[in-house]
Amino acid sequence: MISIIIPVYNQADKLIKTLESINSQSYQDYEVIIVNDGSGDGVDGIFASYYRKLETNNHYLFINQSNQGAPSARNRGFKSAKGEYIFFCDADAVLVSDALEIMLGTLENNLAASYVYSSFKWGKKLFKLGKFDEERLKREPYIHTMSLIRKNDFPESGWDESVKKLQDWDLWLTMLEQGKRGRFIPKVLFSVSPGGTISSWLPSFAYKIMPFLSTVKKYKKAVNIIKEKHGLQ
Repeated sequence: MISIIIPVYNQADKLIKTLESINSQSYQDYEVIIVNDGSGDGVDGIFASYYRKLETNNHYLFINQSNQGAPSARNRGFKSAKGEYIFFCDADAVLVSDALEIMLGTLENNLAASYVYSSFKWGKKLFKLGKFDEERLKREPYIHTMSLIRKNDFPESGWDESVKKLQDWDLWLTMLEQGKRGRFIPKVLFSVSPGGTISSWLPSFAYKIMPFLSTVKKYKKAVNIIKEKHGLQ
């Protein structure tokens, strides 16, 4: 079974589309754990209304907590997860109909891999991630949070709740240090609505020729924090 963990903070308008895409999956052996991280937009009521109309045999769990950030919400969801596989899903993402089936099949056919990841779209922008490369991972964040992970390979420490940006990069580096590696799926398996965690995305050239931008400064600071933590300076 796959445990799908969704942290949500003031994204009630997008969450239902995410849940609809999960409900439409070709692979149906999953549970959904939604962790409301102190939202103020009535997401609990909106979910309750959706759930009452939902026809499914899969288990859904809705957890409320005070606003503590996405890493905390993901860790809270993980504590309740019962599946052999973990999928941290963003509340503003929509999966293609066979995403779970493809990810699980790839992971089962690649026993040396601890997780699998794919390309995705952010609005109209295609993020073509590329094959797993340890050296590239040490240089830059390029693997998205929405990867299917073997539960037994997930770090005991969980998500570092002190890390405010590039949390996915921090997780993959932590797993790499523990000998855990990923496997790339050369397909687009989900799309993300603009306005979420990567809403400040800029084209790569901007980071080279416009270092004065606030977004660029914050990004470079976050990169340095992660590199220092993992001894990559």
